[in-house]
Amino acid sequence: MRSQPSLASKFVHMLTFVQLVFNSVRIMNKPTDHIASLAKGLKVIECFGAEASRLSISDVADATGLDRATARRCLLTLHHEEYADYDGKFFTLTPRALRLGLGALASLQLPQVVQPWLDQLTEQIGQSCSVSILDGTEIVYLARAAQKRVMSIGLSPGSRLPAHCTSMGRVLLAALPEEEGRAIIERSDLTPRTSLSLTDPDEIMIRIAEVRTQGHAVIDQEVEIGLRSLAVPIFNSRDRVVAALNTGMAAAQASIEDLAVSYLPALLKVQAGVRRVLH
Repeated sequence: MRSQPSLASKFVHMLTFVQLVFNSVRIMNKPTDHIASLAKGLKVIECFGAEASRLSISDVADATGLDRATARRCLLTLHHEEYADYDGKFFTLTPRALRLGLGALASLQLPQVVQPWLDQLTEQIGQSCSVSILDGTEIVYLARAAQKRVMSIGLSPGSRLPAHCTSMGRVLLAALPEEEGRAIIERSDLTPRTSLSLTDPDEIMIRIAEVRTQGHAVIDQEVEIGLRSLAVPIFNSRDRVVAALNTGMAAAQASIEDLAVSYLPALLKVQAGVRRVLH
């Protein structure tokens, strides 16, 4: 039986949307507009994840670079406001923390626009489809329509995967200036996920350049053995790449040569449709 994502993991996925909202709004134009204590609190929240669901004050101080006194105040504030439980040594996030990410997710326009298109596309081609955006070295899922599970891990809005080895990630990296894309690859964790994963930055950049030329990306079992995927960029009405759209299927269902032939026309049709309505 597959293990379910922990509360901390779900929350960190959702917290991504809070960060993206802050980054897109850009309202802090003056130093006096920056609330340092809030920034420190957000850094503390980001420490929690699937592999770090129970953290001590020392753990948080080490992870954030904050001194122990500041880390302690932030954690105790989260506990006081019922965003974290505390057993006298370790802190864990509570379900209340999910409200932050869910509220931010509901405020984003893109998931609301693309979800009906994803639902229709999934029914048409009989495969799961997703939309994601780039956040640092990872992609973050914004919307998904699942036909059947072909990965061992469950994916949903807020899920994250490495950008360098995913079809949507390579599409989004291809939309960046080459130097910026390389900088992201250079600071990525290139630990191979499968025996087919590319780990050399130069080779990955070559594949990204190919994506830039052909307008779509194909990944053959680099994320998980038995999984192939195809992705295209999503443009807004001003021809700016704002996200990526993909479909994934079991490797036994389509050869790598037939993947684009079989599914690319349907993805491009959705690409064109979303482009007309996304402002």
